[in-house]
Amino acid sequence: MLKTCQPSPGPSEPQPMPVGAAWLPHGHHLDPHTHDQGQLVYAAAGTLATATERGTWVAPANRVTWTPPGFAHSHRFYGRTDVRLLTVPIDLCGELVSYPSVFAVSPLLREAVLVLTGERPEVRPGARRRLLTVVIDELCDTPEQSLHLPESSDDRLRTVTDLLHADPARPATLAELGRAAGASERTLSRLVRTELGMSFHEWRTTLRIHHALGHLTNGKSVTGTAMACGWSNPSSFIDAFTAVVGQTPGSYQADLRAGSALP
Repeated sequence: MLKTCQPSPGPSEPQPMPVGAAWLPHGHHLDPHTHDQGQLVYAAAGTLATATERGTWVAPANRVTWTPPGFAHSHRFYGRTDVRLLTVPIDLCGELVSYPSVFAVSPLLREAVLVLTGERPEVRPGARRRLLTVVIDELCDTPEQSLHLPESSDDRLRTVTDLLHADPARPATLAELGRAAGASERTLSRLVRTELGMSFHEWRTTLRIHHALGHLTNGKSVTGTAMACGWSNPSSFIDAFTAVVGQTPGSYQADLRAGSALP
């Protein structure tokens, strides 16, 4: 049986946050809020986006998001989403990284999360806590796979990234975008590295993948999604999507359809 709780007050009045398991409709959004404890969110079907001041993390059904205590964050769900929520007590939070992230979901981790967020009663005292420590151990042994789109605090670079957020298919070079921002290509290239921790090509590819996830969830074809997000041909889009997400666009859509068919 599902419960709800009000998160700690955040930048805006939050919606009630489900605890345990819930099916949420496509486009469901939870406003910025914080938690006194850590939180793991897993989309057993569908896709989850978690946004913080440090950027946006996207987690399809093969990844789980981690938000440490005190980080203001919001959630948006793409596709009909089977969302699973786990609260991590303060004394276990130190075992994980101190910033929001996304981790791959192993078969053991998936089953443990499903049990902990299901309705199975605790037969032996402390069983849930012991299983939660297994989840933490699995995460500690799993490399981060953050579909993370960082954001800059520099006004010039924000001008560039805002233009691409508005039109991810925009083919402009960094030099061309720099003219709109009043900065040289060299300056912007340096800012991208220092502020975003990646190359301009990597950042724009991740941005396009974020938008592609939304298009695919809405039922757009793989070819149509590739064109809408700026790829010149479907093959290059499929390669980029698979490298970042871990599955092909077609497989991702098949998983979405399977999840939507569940009761």
